[in-house]
Amino acid sequence: MLRFTLLRLRSLILALIVASLVIFAMIELVPGDPASFMLGINAREDTINALREELGLNQPMIQRYFSWITGMLTGDFGTSYTYRTPVAEIVVERLWVSLPLALYALTLTILIAFPAGIWAASRRGSLTDLSVMGATQLGIAVPNFWFAMLAVLIFAITWRIFPSGGFPGWDEGFWTAMHALTLPAVALALPQASILTRIMRSSLLDTLSEDYIRTARAKGLTRGQALRRHALRNALIPVLTIIGLQFSFLLAGAIIIENVFFLPGLGRLVFQAISQRDLIMVESVVMLLVFAVIVVNFLVELTYGLVDPQLRRAR
Repeated sequence: MLRFTLLRLRSLILALIVASLVIFAMIELVPGDPASFMLGINAREDTINALREELGLNQPMIQRYFSWITGMLTGDFGTSYTYRTPVAEIVVERLWVSLPLALYALTLTILIAFPAGIWAASRRGSLTDLSVMGATQLGIAVPNFWFAMLAVLIFAITWRIFPSGGFPGWDEGFWTAMHALTLPAVALALPQASILTRIMRSSLLDTLSEDYIRTARAKGLTRGQALRRHALRNALIPVLTIIGLQFSFLLAGAIIIENVFFLPGLGRLVFQAISQRDLIMVESVVMLLVFAVIVVNFLVELTYGLVDPQLRRAR
């Protein structure tokens, strides 16, 4: 397991280096001078020169890259041009919204998908199976922002059970904050739960057709017992892959939902930074989100080794 972990850790480090190079190069390749882009076309020349000096744009590109990486490793993401505040402080503040939202949505996804996928697989070809598959097809086809607007219309405007948007902050109490995140989490979870349900069902059906499952059935186990004791564990590998990808998406890709519900999260922060031409903020937050995606995938691959010892030995 140690060798397997070290190999995965090496891949993680290489992926982070490549990602940092790509992100830095994309910011550098913005047409024209970055300082002029941030200040706009009507900026004075002395103001542009002052900003170039402040951002270190007069330094060689390689020196700027290593200064940026060194700063991120020490927790110094730079200072936002728009907010005149250290980027790290803004990111930490917004992360306390995006991370709980992603975890909340992922929890709802698993709670919906696992029972639905197992139930559909155990009743293959029945009306129950067809109903679950039809519901998941609808969940995949409908965009999550449509679910969000429908949820606001029903649960916020008509029934007034949940707030229509905004975030009161954790200082108002845990349940008050989670109450405000419920509708966004549901809107994010429904499409992801539909995908995970179909993956869970397909993986279980493939596993149930294996020889060792037929042997277990021949020894007297019922279909449900064989599914719970043998098939479920071996069917988890593709499911874990999807869960890792979904958490990465929920953390880094919830821009539309955060804007629909006016949530001060990382997704909305990136959107605002792009519209305000705050390249320092964009560069740092995107790198942080990429780091989160790569680390989550690393943890998923480590879970593979725990679930499937054969995969670990093969590696």
